[in-house]
Amino acid sequence: MAGEVVVDALPYIDQGYDDPGVREAALAMVEEECRRYRPTKNYLENAGPEPSSAFETPALQREMERVQQRLPMEPLSMKRYELPPPPVGRMSEPSAWAESVDNSHAQLSHQAIRVLNLELQLEYGSEAWRSYLNTLQALVTRAQNEHNQLRKQIGSVNWERKRVQTASGARLRALRRRWAQLVSDNYRLERALLHLQQAKGEVPVEEGEEADLDIVKLPEKLNSETEKEVQKKIEDMFAD
Repeated sequence: MAGEVVVDALPYIDQGYDDPGVREAALAMVEEECRRYRPTKNYLENAGPEPSSAFETPALQREMERVQQRLPMEPLSMKRYELPPPPVGRMSEPSAWAESVDNSHAQLSHQAIRVLNLELQLEYGSEAWRSYLNTLQALVTRAQNEHNQLRKQIGSVNWERKRVQTASGARLRALRRRWAQLVSDNYRLERALLHLQQAKGEVPVEEGEEADLDIVKLPEKLNSETEKEVQKKIEDMFAD
C-alpha cells in the first residue's frame, strides 16, 4: 500500500540508543532531511483559508480595516447626551419645539433606565456574580475530571504497550537464541560432513584446516543459502 508506514521499533525493549555514534547518525539524518526540504515563499498556501474570520463581528472587521488603513479612531459620540434646540430656521415652529421636547423625554427615560440598572446591580449583583463563580467552578471541576480520566487512559495505553512489547521482547530474545543455536548446529553439521568427505578422500584436505570439531565456532558471516535454510526452519518451528 502506497504511503503505508511500517513501525519497526519497540522503544520499551530496544537497546543501543546510547551507543557511540547513534546520536551523530540521527542528527545526520535530520540534517539530510532539512537539506532535501525546499520551503516555498508561502509555506501555508496548501493549508486552506485561515479560520480566524469565523469569529469576527462586523464591528471588529471594520476596526481591523481601520487599523490596516492607519486611520485615526473615531471620537466618542456624545450626541445621545445632548439636548439640542430646534434649528435656527425653525425656531418659530411649534412642531420643531415639540420634537425637541420629545427628544428630552427620551434622554431622561434613558438616564432613568440606567439608574434603575445600577440600583438592580447594587442589590443583586453580588448574588449574580456568586452564582456565576459557582457555575464557573463546576465547569473547571468537570474539565479537571475529564483531564484526569484522559491521563488514566493514556497511562493504561502506555502500560498495555509496555506489557505487549515486554512479552514480544522475551519472545524475540528466545527466537534469537534459538536461531543462533540452529545456525551453530547447522554449521557444525556442515563441518562434520566436510571432514567425513575428506576422510573418504572425496574432498581434498586444505592446509591448516581444523580437524577437531569441538573447537569449531560460529563464523562471523554465513553463506546466503545456509542462512535461508535456517531462517525457513525457524519460521516453520515457531509459526503461530
